[in-house]
Amino acid sequence: MDIATLLGLVVGLSLVAGAIVLGGAVDVFINIPGMMIVVGGTLASIMVAFPFEEVIQAFTAAIKMFGQRKTKVKDVVNIMVKVAEISRREGLVALENVQTENMVLKKSCQLIADNADPELIRSTLAIEINSMKRRHQVGQDVFKRLAALAPSFGMMGTLIGLVQMLSQLDDPKSIGPAMAVALLTTFYGSAMATLIFIPIAAKLKARTLQEQVHLAVIFEGAKSILENNNPRLVYEKLSSFLAPKEREAN
Repeated sequence: MDIATLLGLVVGLSLVAGAIVLGGAVDVFINIPGMMIVVGGTLASIMVAFPFEEVIQAFTAAIKMFGQRKTKVKDVVNIMVKVAEISRREGLVALENVQTENMVLKKSCQLIADNADPELIRSTLAIEINSMKRRHQVGQDVFKRLAALAPSFGMMGTLIGLVQMLSQLDDPKSIGPAMAVALLTTFYGSAMATLIFIPIAAKLKARTLQEQVHLAVIFEGAKSILENNNPRLVYEKLSSFLAPKEREAN
């Protein structure tokens, strides 16, 4: 589980909720019509902006983000070194039997076992990287658009509230409460964008860059194994992807 993502969201929401509670009455921050405008309007608009399957894909990626353990570059380097050890000990053909849940790594091992040309491996992994980036970009675009839409619908709700307030100017006592309700929708939109949508879009982008590095390590490792399957030389080459501190600790 990605503790940092979950912890960040929980802490952020808790601090905002805590500030509201410490500030006095909590019920004044609850306005069902305002929530309907902001939440309902934002979701409806995103359905118009993107195909339904892309919206589902984006939310699925966001949910998986909480459950996936962050894989370090060092772990991928060590895996490729182990693959080199197997190929040196048992031969390249033995890599056909490597068991892994990483489909790209599995494909790379198959290509190595087939003694494929390094250029073929390069082109194959380039396709994998571009395909991965396109998939991930969909999730980023959806949440970036959500981050833009939520404050807009918040402002729309505020305008609706102001119109309703101005229609009741004959009752001065109702102006204050009506203004508070009108401003709540702006608060809802800003909170959703700042605490949820923008951070998720940023985390998805970070995951894309991380996955891109992992694929680059797999490619360079596969290429090194084909050129010279000495595990030590494979590690020395792949260690360039690691920070100096991580290299020393290996």
